[in-house]
Amino acid sequence: MPDQPTAAPDLVPPHALPPSRVVELQRTDARHGLEDAEAARRLQEHGPNTLPEPPRHSWLQRFGAQFANALIGFLLASAALAAVLGHWVDATVILGVVLINALVGVAQEGKAEAAMSALRDLLTPHARVLRSGAPQVADVAALVPGDVVLIEAGDRVPADLRLLQAHALRIDEALLTGESVVAEKSTATVAADAPLGDRAGMAYSGTLVAAGTGRGVVVATGVHTEIGRISAMLGAIEPLTTPLLRQINRFGRQLAIIALVASVLLFAFAVLVRGLHWLDALMTVVALAVGFIPEGLPAVITITLAIGVQRMAARHAIVRQLPAVETLGATSVICSDKTGTLTRNEMTCQRLVTACGKAVASGTGYAPLGRVELPGSSPPGPDLLQLARAGLLCNDAALTESGGHWQVHGDPMEGALLALALKAGLNPQAEHDRHPRLDTIPFDAAHRFMATLHALPAPQEGALLVVKGAPEQVLAMCANALLDDGRATGLLDEPAWHERIAHIAADGQRVLGFAFKLLPERPERIEAAHLKGLTLAGLIGFIDPPRPEAIAAVADARSAGIAVKMITGDHGATARAIAAQLGLARDPVVATGADVDATSDEALPALAGRAQVFARTSPEHKLRVVRALQSQGAVVAMTGDGVNDAPSLKQADVGVAMGHKGTEAAKEAAQVVLSDDNFASIVAAVHEGRVVYDNIRKVLAWTLPTNGGEVVAVVAALVLGLTLPLTPAQILWINMITATTLGLVLAFEPPEAGVMRRPPRPADAPLLSPFMLWRIVLVSVLFALAIHAVMLWGERRGLGLEATRTLVVNAFCALEIGYLFSVRYLHATSITWQGTRGTPAVLYAVLAVLVLQLAFTYTPWMQTLFATRPLGLADLLVAPALGALAMLLLEGEKALLRRLGWFDELRLAGPEGPGARAP
Repeated sequence: MPDQPTAAPDLVPPHALPPSRVVELQRTDARHGLEDAEAARRLQEHGPNTLPEPPRHSWLQRFGAQFANALIGFLLASAALAAVLGHWVDATVILGVVLINALVGVAQEGKAEAAMSALRDLLTPHARVLRSGAPQVADVAALVPGDVVLIEAGDRVPADLRLLQAHALRIDEALLTGESVVAEKSTATVAADAPLGDRAGMAYSGTLVAAGTGRGVVVATGVHTEIGRISAMLGAIEPLTTPLLRQINRFGRQLAIIALVASVLLFAFAVLVRGLHWLDALMTVVALAVGFIPEGLPAVITITLAIGVQRMAARHAIVRQLPAVETLGATSVICSDKTGTLTRNEMTCQRLVTACGKAVASGTGYAPLGRVELPGSSPPGPDLLQLARAGLLCNDAALTESGGHWQVHGDPMEGALLALALKAGLNPQAEHDRHPRLDTIPFDAAHRFMATLHALPAPQEGALLVVKGAPEQVLAMCANALLDDGRATGLLDEPAWHERIAHIAADGQRVLGFAFKLLPERPERIEAAHLKGLTLAGLIGFIDPPRPEAIAAVADARSAGIAVKMITGDHGATARAIAAQLGLARDPVVATGADVDATSDEALPALAGRAQVFARTSPEHKLRVVRALQSQGAVVAMTGDGVNDAPSLKQADVGVAMGHKGTEAAKEAAQVVLSDDNFASIVAAVHEGRVVYDNIRKVLAWTLPTNGGEVVAVVAALVLGLTLPLTPAQILWINMITATTLGLVLAFEPPEAGVMRRPPRPADAPLLSPFMLWRIVLVSVLFALAIHAVMLWGERRGLGLEATRTLVVNAFCALEIGYLFSVRYLHATSITWQGTRGTPAVLYAVLAVLVLQLAFTYTPWMQTLFATRPLGLADLLVAPALGALAMLLLEGEKALLRRLGWFDELRLAGPEGPGARAP
């Protein structure tokens, strides 16, 4: 590894060193820059200022990798088994599902590989540098440690810089810190362990210069920058398998082993004990194995997930990876970024304080909707108007409206001041015309204020000086304060004003102070003497307000047993205030990034469970918190919009990125993108995810017992030496027509009531709950008894073996239909008007089965193919009677179990019936 000039001997980071020392360590010249030859040498030594290309896999490699899991192996085995039996329709359908899944997986992996590309795109192609004593434009890729870079408003910072000069420099670092306010930059030295958002003397690669100019020396390029570290973290994170896929893989392996062992034992019993010919025994056992293995289940699950994707899209959640649909339903913790997700990402002037009292500005965001009023709804007096006018005049931002959406051009806090002036009844253009600007002192972190000089409206002589800035700095420049009648007091009660400042800040609001001075003469420029003896107009508190719908969504999440945690780069006081307004907790517990650093990996899960807010966090902090929660068995959904969120989005069980304000890096690392950047859409997506999981469980609850009924009926006949009720071909017929009709319609089921009043299921919860296991046994035995009862009926009626088996097939399909109506509601009774009439999908499926069964029973070519015989009406009516009886028996069993309280999931239904509209 070549020696990098960025490393200090004592390993002190550059933000903790004075600029002159950093220049010395970088072996460069602050005014001259590097010589061209030295820059070329360092480029050879350190490599280009780019992020590394991620490892690329060929299309064939990605395609082949899609088959390396138990679920696909399960499907391929089922297809091979169906093909061996000549069941070509099933085999073709299964192989089609495998192929579609593989192609979708290849496409999604291609999108995932674009995450690194999105990070690389944040680097601008060119930068202005000093080389050999002259400014020149260089490729960003050619920047090296020691280069002196010039930046100005509109530039994207090309590398990590230690600032040598900063003039009114403000940089938007939201993609790294999550802060909604631009960072004020200076050349100040800060503590070595200062959070990234507090490093005033640094400018980081990929961030955007919002205002001012600066000069800095490059201290890190490429993978050594903050964005480079995030890129490396992204590459090191292994994608997680979703809970559903883990359960299906485990379930598939277990089912395949059970089927194989049972088939061998049954074959041996049939040949050795019952004396069946080995070929007849083999055909029967193989048919039973196909009947036992629900080969259509993965296809139905895929369709169920796809329907969930469509429903989520209607609720502003765009799903990029199909399994994420179900994972959302298992979410037990939502870790949310604050800015733009829980809040509007629009600064709002909320509190105004003058010498005479407090006022409140209603409305949110930059839209000038609302008003400024005192307690008792009194209109603003001269003091409040003067305070609003000061914020309007000492301002470089602009507000524009397009399609009902107001947008700020410039500093967000200055945009909020313009909206405040409009709410107070001031006309910005008229005020600027009456007070034309004569001179400006731009805001600078060194003096922490901005001042503007304005001419007074004719015929007045003199000028108006307006100052805004850090409240302590403005207060130190004032001699008196403004009263409500527009006059100034003789004295300034500084302790009282400091108390007011502290009170506003304690509520999580950012505070600016405003002052003015009437000058008897009109100077050409602002002099130092003019900035003394000012009149304090007052204070204004700013906040990025929470979204109203986010407050309701947090309440919904908590009622569903989902913990909501805020993980933000913002200050602790601000985050805590927003958390309290959102209702994350009555008294939110705040942990800072420093607290996370001081906590070991073993102790972090306890802190992660206890705290509702994590403030001043870095990408590493967010990643550690998500992993700590997952180590406790939590299924974590992580939301974010910045580059700093990308690693934790990828680590989370479900990463949720913002569609409007999110960076491309965040979107590519996430599985779900919110088209409206709204936390409420996450909760709506969780609701849809729970519905999807419910429907998958209904598919299982219907498929396994009905397949089990076939197996138990045939096995019982073999063990007891009875006539087989079904031939192998008839078993395959039942599986084919019911799996593609009745099994499929459960994917379209609407939500049951009380979906969001249940606690989230544990991540390690088995796919088959105790109630479902009970149902598999009960329904399998019930169906087997019904089948043998039909065999006895046929024998006593003298129908003959072929006609009796025909009746058995019809009866079995009717039993499956009756059970379908029962299983549609796992948490409530199905005996209601809505429950018995079904959905259009259910009715179409039942109609299709009836038509197919009529063809099976009465068409000559089907009679030849499946050895069936026509039935009389009296015999045929046995089938629907058995189906109706089965439904009534199972609904009675469900009601009895609920009364006895034997299964928890039967007690989870809300007070509404199945016809109630879900939230």
